[in-house]
Amino acid sequence: MLRELLAASHLMSMEQLPGAVARHAADHGLHDALIYVVDLQQTVLRLLTGKGPDAGQDPRAESRELRVDGTVAGRAFQTMEPAFGQALDGGRCQFWVPILDGTERLGVLRVTVRRDDDRVREEAEVLAGLVALIIVSKGPYSDSYSRLVRTRDMTVSAEMQWRLLPPTSFANDQVVIGAALEPAYMLGGDTFDYALAGDTVHLTIFDAMGHDTAAGLTSNLAVAACRNARIQGAGLVETAQAVEAALLEQDPSGRFVTGVLAELDLPSGRLSWVSHGHPPPVVVRGSRWVTTLECPPGTPLGTGLGVQARVCNEQLEPGDRILFYSDGIVEARDPNKQEFGLQRFVDFIIRREADGLSVPETLRRLVHSILEHHAGRLADDATVLLLEWNGPLGMKNAPETLKSD
Repeated sequence: MLRELLAASHLMSMEQLPGAVARHAADHGLHDALIYVVDLQQTVLRLLTGKGPDAGQDPRAESRELRVDGTVAGRAFQTMEPAFGQALDGGRCQFWVPILDGTERLGVLRVTVRRDDDRVREEAEVLAGLVALIIVSKGPYSDSYSRLVRTRDMTVSAEMQWRLLPPTSFANDQVVIGAALEPAYMLGGDTFDYALAGDTVHLTIFDAMGHDTAAGLTSNLAVAACRNARIQGAGLVETAQAVEAALLEQDPSGRFVTGVLAELDLPSGRLSWVSHGHPPPVVVRGSRWVTTLECPPGTPLGTGLGVQARVCNEQLEPGDRILFYSDGIVEARDPNKQEFGLQRFVDFIIRREADGLSVPETLRRLVHSILEHHAGRLADDATVLLLEWNGPLGMKNAPETLKSD
């Protein structure tokens, strides 16, 4: 099944994916296969039918939209674990499987299987993995897919930001990275970036002056300059200088970004960072807020004031979570002008960690909590970038014998 579907995928569009998956799956005992993809704000799961301008239209289709909260499909999505659904005749049932690209949650796959057939259920999970890879490869070139995962129109600035961003979650055995941005459809100048190079994780968060398309252009230029310098081997200070130079060359009028640029050495857990007028990161350890990473800052990048940031260092412990954020996260106000606040923000992360939630699900709920606090509309961009270090060999989840070594 997988071999046949993979071979077919090379000459397949996103619109052809649902039909191809259903055909190949049915030939091997996985019946009634349906693909649901999550919307941009991870609120609903939408049926991918391959029909219509949004690849989601079909008058015969059942349950074209399911909520992430309060449904079996949503539970599979939230927990990243398969879930049994509606029981059918003959010992059959609906089986919901998360569609995952690593830890990036794309949606869920629904198939009909016999409840007692372990082999077929395992094949459904592997099929969902291949579907994820096909969606990732076809999605960037499908306007239909982009329409399906949006629940409203998007501004030009937000369009630029989302096209430039890396996936909002990544994980290996040593590190987990998660990010969230709001307002998703009206992003201005907030953005983030991360990348791995050998044993080093690079992380960046920027907040550009303003909330318009010009702010989006500024932050996009900052990320491009940052990546360009980083790939050429520049250190943190030199990378920040390259961002400053690019911004001044493009617009000497004084448009600027605040930001934090950081590097994590995976074998040692040593975190290095520079700050340019941005809120300091927070370290959560053992379900406690243990420190705020204060560091002598440089001036915002693009101002031309020439005050360089100092490189600071912090030794992490396995299981530590580092929270990078923009001021819009903590300054979001409810209708009574009450701020969401830094304490509430950190407490939320700690409580969800105690609940055993994954990093992606923690951030999904955080964003929805902030939006609820702000009555659904934010006056400023709000971005959070969360890094969890599990130790040099993934020690947080390793056997005790490995930890003692």
